[in-house]
Amino acid sequence: MVKSLSNNREQTYMEESVTPSFSGEISRVSTATSIKGEIVSNGSMQIDGNVEGKISCSGHLVVGQTAVIKGDIQCSTVDFCGSIVGNLYVEDTLNVKKTACIDGDINAKKMCVELGAALNGCCRTYKADVPASEPHSSAE
Repeated sequence: MVKSLSNNREQTYMEESVTPSFSGEISRVSTATSIKGEIVSNGSMQIDGNVEGKISCSGHLVVGQTAVIKGDIQCSTVDFCGSIVGNLYVEDTLNVKKTACIDGDINAKKMCVELGAALNGCCRTYKADVPASEPHSSAE
Protein backbone atom coordinates (compact mmCIF):
# COMPACT_ATOMS: atom_id res chain seq x y z
CA MET A 1 0.00 0.00 0.00
CA VAL A 2 1.19 3.51 -0.79
CA LYS A 3 -0.06 6.49 1.20
CA SER A 4 -0.13 10.09 0.07
CA LEU A 5 -1.53 13.35 1.37
CA SER A 6 -3.95 15.42 -0.68
CA ASN A 7 -5.80 18.48 0.68
CA ASN A 8 -4.85 17.45 4.24
CA ARG A 9 -6.46 14.02 3.75
CA GLU A 10 -4.58 10.77 3.73
CA GLN A 11 -5.32 8.62 0.71
CA THR A 12 -4.33 4.98 0.34
CA TYR A 13 -3.54 3.33 -2.99
CA MET A 14 -2.76 -0.27 -3.82
CA GLU A 15 0.75 -0.82 -5.22
CA GLU A 16 -0.68 -2.74 -8.19
CA SER A 17 -2.67 0.27 -9.39
CA VAL A 18 -1.16 2.03 -12.35
CA THR A 19 -1.30 5.79 -12.51
CA PRO A 20 -0.91 7.01 -16.08
CA SER A 21 1.96 9.41 -16.55
CA PHE A 22 0.37 11.63 -19.18
CA SER A 23 -1.54 14.86 -19.19
CA GLY A 24 -4.74 15.85 -20.90
CA GLU A 25 -8.11 14.23 -21.21
CA ILE A 26 -8.45 10.54 -20.44
CA SER A 27 -11.27 8.32 -21.69
CA ARG A 28 -12.36 5.73 -19.12
CA VAL A 29 -14.31 2.50 -19.10
CA SER A 30 -15.20 1.92 -15.44
CA THR A 31 -15.55 -1.40 -13.60
CA ALA A 32 -19.35 -1.18 -13.79
CA THR A 33 -19.30 -0.85 -17.61
CA SER A 34 -19.46 -3.48 -20.37
CA ILE A 35 -19.00 -2.52 -24.02
CA LYS A 36 -19.57 -4.59 -27.17
CA GLY A 37 -18.12 -3.02 -30.29
CA GLU A 38 -15.05 -1.17 -31.52
CA ILE A 39 -13.42 1.53 -29.37
CA VAL A 40 -11.30 4.20 -31.07
CA SER A 41 -9.50 6.80 -28.96
CA ASN A 42 -7.32 9.58 -30.38
CA GLY A 43 -6.02 10.26 -26.89
CA SER A 44 -5.20 8.23 -23.80
CA MET A 45 -7.58 5.89 -22.01
CA GLN A 46 -8.01 3.61 -19.03
CA ILE A 47 -10.09 0.43 -19.09
CA ASP A 48 -11.29 -1.18 -15.87
CA GLY A 49 -14.51 -2.81 -17.17
CA ASN A 50 -15.41 -5.41 -19.79
CA VAL A 51 -14.86 -4.85 -23.51
CA GLU A 52 -15.79 -7.23 -26.32
CA GLY A 53 -14.34 -5.87 -29.58
CA LYS A 54 -11.29 -4.17 -31.03
CA ILE A 55 -9.59 -1.32 -29.14
CA SER A 56 -7.49 1.30 -30.97
CA CYS A 57 -5.75 3.94 -28.88
CA SER A 58 -3.26 6.46 -30.27
CA GLY A 59 -2.19 7.60 -26.78
CA HIS A 60 -1.25 5.76 -23.61
CA LEU A 61 -3.55 2.86 -22.64
CA VAL A 62 -3.93 1.51 -19.11
CA VAL A 63 -5.72 -1.83 -18.74
CA GLY A 64 -6.56 -2.13 -15.04
CA GLN A 65 -6.65 -5.28 -12.89
CA THR A 66 -10.44 -5.63 -13.17
CA ALA A 67 -10.50 -5.27 -16.97
CA VAL A 68 -11.61 -8.22 -19.10
CA ILE A 69 -11.09 -7.81 -22.85
CA LYS A 70 -12.17 -10.11 -25.68
CA GLY A 71 -10.68 -8.68 -28.84
CA ASP A 72 -7.50 -7.18 -30.28
CA ILE A 73 -5.73 -4.08 -29.00
CA GLN A 74 -3.71 -1.70 -31.17
CA CYS A 75 -2.04 1.17 -29.30
CA SER A 76 1.06 3.28 -28.84
CA THR A 77 2.01 2.26 -25.29
CA VAL A 78 0.20 0.17 -22.70
CA ASP A 79 0.41 -0.75 -19.03
CA PHE A 80 -1.42 -4.08 -18.85
CA CYS A 81 -2.76 -5.39 -15.52
CA GLY A 82 -6.02 -7.17 -16.50
CA SER A 83 -6.93 -10.07 -18.78
CA ILE A 84 -7.39 -10.40 -22.54
CA VAL A 85 -8.27 -13.04 -25.07
CA GLY A 86 -6.94 -11.39 -28.22
CA ASN A 87 -3.79 -10.05 -29.84
CA LEU A 88 -1.79 -6.97 -28.86
CA TYR A 89 -0.13 -4.67 -31.41
CA VAL A 90 1.98 -2.09 -29.55
CA GLU A 91 3.89 0.58 -31.48
CA ASP A 92 6.27 1.34 -28.63
CA THR A 93 6.27 -0.15 -25.10
CA LEU A 94 4.17 -2.87 -23.49
CA ASN A 95 4.45 -3.15 -19.69
CA VAL A 96 2.91 -6.43 -18.50
CA LYS A 97 2.20 -6.30 -14.77
CA LYS A 98 2.17 -9.33 -12.46
CA THR A 99 -1.65 -9.43 -12.34
CA ALA A 100 -1.98 -9.69 -16.16
CA CYS A 101 -3.28 -12.69 -18.08
CA ILE A 102 -2.78 -12.51 -21.85
CA ASP A 103 -4.17 -15.22 -24.16
CA GLY A 104 -3.02 -14.12 -27.61
CA ASP A 105 -0.05 -13.03 -29.66
CA ILE A 106 2.00 -9.97 -28.75
CA ASN A 107 3.71 -7.68 -31.29
CA ALA A 108 5.63 -4.83 -29.64
CA LYS A 109 8.72 -2.70 -30.15
CA LYS A 110 9.66 -3.06 -26.46
CA MET A 111 8.24 -5.26 -23.72
CA CYS A 112 8.71 -5.56 -19.97
CA VAL A 113 7.08 -8.47 -18.09
CA GLU A 114 6.81 -8.67 -14.30
CA LEU A 115 7.27 -11.97 -12.50
CA GLY A 116 3.87 -13.65 -12.07
CA ALA A 117 2.23 -12.47 -15.30
CA ALA A 118 0.58 -15.16 -17.45
CA LEU A 119 1.35 -15.08 -21.20
CA ASN A 120 -0.12 -17.66 -23.57
CA GLY A 121 0.85 -16.94 -27.17
CA CYS A 122 3.74 -15.84 -29.36
CA CYS A 123 5.73 -12.74 -28.44
CA ARG A 124 7.47 -10.76 -31.18
CA THR A 125 9.55 -7.64 -30.91
CA TYR A 126 10.29 -5.71 -34.06
CA LYS A 127 12.62 -3.07 -35.39
CA ALA A 128 11.64 0.60 -35.37
CA ASP A 129 11.12 0.67 -39.15
CA VAL A 130 8.42 -2.06 -39.15
CA PRO A 131 4.89 -1.08 -38.03
CA ALA A 132 3.33 -3.11 -35.18
CA SER A 133 0.20 -3.82 -37.21
CA GLU A 134 2.05 -5.85 -39.85
CA PRO A 135 2.58 -9.57 -39.30
CA HIS A 136 6.24 -10.49 -39.05
CA SER A 137 7.81 -13.52 -40.64
CA SER A 138 10.12 -15.76 -38.65
CA ALA A 139 12.87 -15.09 -41.22
CA GLU A 140 13.47 -11.54 -39.88
